[in-house]
Amino acid sequence: MAARESAGSAKDLEELRAVLAGFAGCTLAATATQLVFADGNPQARVMFVGEAPGRDEDIAGLPFVGRSGKLLDLMLAAIGLDRTKAYIANVVPWRPPGNRTPTPQETAICLPFIRRQIELANPDILVCLGQPATQTLLATREGITKTRGRWFKYDTGSREIRALATYHPAFLLRSPLQKRFAWRDFLALKKALAQ
Repeated sequence: MAARESAGSAKDLEELRAVLAGFAGCTLAATATQLVFADGNPQARVMFVGEAPGRDEDIAGLPFVGRSGKLLDLMLAAIGLDRTKAYIANVVPWRPPGNRTPTPQETAICLPFIRRQIELANPDILVCLGQPATQTLLATREGITKTRGRWFKYDTGSREIRALATYHPAFLLRSPLQKRFAWRDFLALKKALAQ
């Protein structure tokens, strides 16, 4: 409830960042080095959302800067995008200790903040990177192999936008044969952005 009220009070992204920086309702804030809010261009037409920051992100204070971030940058470049033409965030903005998966409670506490962040950024397209982000934001219980490549409707609070589920770059590093499917998803994204 406190998270919902705090997130709702933010009038813009800078205010939301400040609210999150002072939010004490999630224990991850106490164990992380710093808040990992976002990177890229908040006015971009496309927003990418992953699960939670890792070690490199916790140190840098930016999402997707480690090995998976480098792969994401290559994937973006392959369809003519870079971080000046995309906005990037995570459902959970603090690194869980030891890079463990955030608990359902931690994710639920952070959900109002990422929802508000999406609403304030107001992208035309939302891309959910990996199963946790997809299940959390698109309210589905299906696994990523069933949801990837599919378009969903996402209500930003002020309008309905298109949302695409695809594999997380960290998964692609562990399972390189799946890159061909992610490539198809990124080509579909490129096509959608050209419309």
